[in-house]
Amino acid sequence: MNGIEERYISLLTDFGFKRIFGTAPNKDLLINFLNSLFDGRKVIKSLKYSNSEHVGDIYTERKAIFDVYCESEDGEKFIVEMQNASQKFFKDRSVYYSTFPIREQAPKGDTWDYKLNPVYTVALLNYDMKDEKAFDMNEISHHVQLCDTVTKRVFYDKLEFIYVEVSKFNKTDSELVTLYDKWLYALKNLSTLTERPAALRDKIFDRLFQVAEIAKFTPVELKEYEDSLKTYRDLKNSLDTAEEKGRDEEKKATIRRLLASGASIGIISIATDLSEADVRLLIDEISKE
Repeated sequence: MNGIEERYISLLTDFGFKRIFGTAPNKDLLINFLNSLFDGRKVIKSLKYSNSEHVGDIYTERKAIFDVYCESEDGEKFIVEMQNASQKFFKDRSVYYSTFPIREQAPKGDTWDYKLNPVYTVALLNYDMKDEKAFDMNEISHHVQLCDTVTKRVFYDKLEFIYVEVSKFNKTDSELVTLYDKWLYALKNLSTLTERPAALRDKIFDRLFQVAEIAKFTPVELKEYEDSLKTYRDLKNSLDTAEEKGRDEEKKATIRRLLASGASIGIISIATDLSEADVRLLIDEISKE
């Protein structure tokens, strides 16, 4: 029996993301999303899906398994990934992933002029990258290319990394104007919706809501989604718990410094934005450590 209360799947789960963006019958959804992301700079008319599992050279046999891997009618390669948890070397990983569609373009034989088709790696991130040195933290989308460090001009326009911090998107349904806004809203909020917002009544979103309705799943699809949803929720709970502990440790460190300087409970309460009762609880925990 279906124990899921939501009407629509979460696109943040592995099952939901791949069902919407990673299957041939729904490729029109992926095309529409990518076109909204490029915002006229590139127009994709058709896509074909490729094998998402790639193996490294014979020495390492290191694998790369993409969430979605496809190619446009012009031979452009697109890797699309959903990442729910921060990874220390995620930028390294995305660069490493880009090498597979680059290398696979080398034909067998001796003759080749090294001409490459463009490769785009799109990473949808359900967390804050917190990369102030590289990015404008007020922006959600970050487009990265090789450029000259003096002129800041693009040196090579056939390799691009696009990082989208979905978690930072906070517009309400009444604030959605662009197609890209609408897609980010759907990515973040689809599973929480019971009815379709007026802003998501475009034809393409007719398709999205049709294929995302849980009631239409087969028993096998429902079981796969339930398993994927459980994995996502367990991960989110673990991350939330770790983040909460991190905040507590940070506040404890602040309280220690303030106590050492002779600050009163009232001053500490103001400085930490905690109630005096909560300050006393943390002081009690500190004393037991």
